[in-house]
Amino acid sequence: MSKKQILVLGLESSCDETAAAVVTADRRILSNVVLSQTDAHAPFGGVVPEIAARAHVAQMDRLVDQAMRQANIGYDDLSAVAATAGPGLIGGVLVGLMTAKAIAAVADVPLIGVNHLEGHALTVRLTDDIAFPYLLLLVSGGHSQLLVVEAVGKYRRLGTTIDDAVGEAFDKTAKMLGLGFPGGPAVERAAATGNPDRFDLPRPMKGREGCNFSFSGLKTAVRRAREKLGDTASAQDIADLAASFQKAAVDSLMDRVRHALEIFAEDYPDSRHLVIAGGVAANQYLRDQLDDLAQSCGYDLTVPPPSLCTDNGAMIAWAGVERLNLGLTDPLDLAARARWPLDADADPAPFAGYKA
Repeated sequence: MSKKQILVLGLESSCDETAAAVVTADRRILSNVVLSQTDAHAPFGGVVPEIAARAHVAQMDRLVDQAMRQANIGYDDLSAVAATAGPGLIGGVLVGLMTAKAIAAVADVPLIGVNHLEGHALTVRLTDDIAFPYLLLLVSGGHSQLLVVEAVGKYRRLGTTIDDAVGEAFDKTAKMLGLGFPGGPAVERAAATGNPDRFDLPRPMKGREGCNFSFSGLKTAVRRAREKLGDTASAQDIADLAASFQKAAVDSLMDRVRHALEIFAEDYPDSRHLVIAGGVAANQYLRDQLDDLAQSCGYDLTVPPPSLCTDNGAMIAWAGVERLNLGLTDPLDLAARARWPLDADADPAPFAGYKA
């Protein structure tokens, strides 16, 4: 393959997916290999960092080889290698970043350290070629944020969670209801046969000023409702509680997004793009509700395919392409970061800690 074609290998290992992909500058995904660790973590009802890190060590080299073979290229064809450098579980982040450093050194190509959240934020530019700026709802197991995406590396945070992320609330609700892991898809499946109006659950932050989120109170309400059902709870009881939780969580998100759209419309009147990214973006109920909201406000909703909402190497490779095009590369002594906010200048959110 011609050296003139820009090809970036992207590695992702920030949580419990080991992933490698090759993406071109003209937005073609030549390979996108993802290995889930769901079975390893399922007995614990959540991700165990030590188990995740060991699995990344065991599998990363094989997945890189598979991605390169599927792309039908050699290492001398690469223009750069990109890897998640944070935020995330530091043991896993180190595996992907060190692998990328080794490849960059041997292949004599630039290294690009990618913020995992930027990978999610820029995915719609890979899939739909969305122009800057756009409003982004970033929802995952570790983060719930509303951001204005102004350019590569330039983000303005409008809101963040002050306690739990919505994905974390889904996971913990699934655990309380005995639905299994990963929690997001499990709750969505159970909710499909449930009555979303049976349980009167709170909508945290709804009606308040600003765009911040809160889900700890909702999670507590689910726990209390489950305890009241007792040991004789039927499958329908569980489905109803799952549906009620999902509706409450999404109602809370819609209220915050509505506020953000008002701010965005005032500051960027010529842009009409609302984007959702992150693992929770795969939830169809959330997508449908956001689409209705966007249309009512005169916006177009853009959502990546479900396989590109959850963690993957293609989003990291594409962020690498974007940064490479701007000459943004990194030295081989680049440090991994457990915490790495997209908007470093945002005011601290109360109680948010690293999730801000």
